[in-house]
Amino acid sequence: MLYLGNCIEIMKTLHSESVDMVFADPPYFLSNGGLSISSGKIVSVNKGEWDKKKNYPDIKVFTEQWISECFRLLKSEGTIWISSTHHNLQNVQRALDKTGFKLINTIIWHKTDPPPLVYKTKFCFSYEFLLWYGKSKQHYFNYERMYEIGNMEMHDVWTIPAVPHHEKRFGYHPTQKPELLLKRIITSSTKPGDLILDPFSGSGTTYVAAVKQNRRCIGIDIDKQYIELARKRLEGV
Repeated sequence: MLYLGNCIEIMKTLHSESVDMVFADPPYFLSNGGLSISSGKIVSVNKGEWDKKKNYPDIKVFTEQWISECFRLLKSEGTIWISSTHHNLQNVQRALDKTGFKLINTIIWHKTDPPPLVYKTKFCFSYEFLLWYGKSKQHYFNYERMYEIGNMEMHDVWTIPAVPHHEKRFGYHPTQKPELLLKRIITSSTKPGDLILDPFSGSGTTYVAAVKQNRRCIGIDIDKQYIELARKRLEGV
């Protein structure tokens, strides 16, 4: 199911303790008029109106509200994954702790092909955080499957490239995540048939990965063009 609208308002209409896992890629609030490099060209870092601080009366309150709704919707042994950078990390961690979530892991997603720097005054930024928290002390983890990937215990640093071109063939989203990343998250922390919620579904990568792994999914996005993009991607699965 794909929903168009404000994720907080839509989540309020869903049943409590009905979701097995949440993956959330919330705004990082990076759209400040700065510059970046994409495909060898200097471009604006602005992602969209949804990523601009001025459109949120209080970012801390917004973060606490959507994380609180995720807590209500998760089953007792459910878990939440949130992608983050240092720009919004403190607000997210504070809200998770305040809501009652319990830290399981902090994963470092190391990108093998990060965009180059515009201003050559610092080291190239090549990672994002993946925060994995549980609703209770009990949670599902597919240790055996993760062990099989490298024939060893999987570490908390994942080296995975950014989105390949063929995953963008239906359209462009500025913060799209690679399917391989979502496949690993979904496989490690859910079972076939489980229900996954993505309150910031964007281009629909979570939904696509969930369907391919025989999971059910609910996606929510505030931008109609990205709901349509997600639908096109799902039709291609």
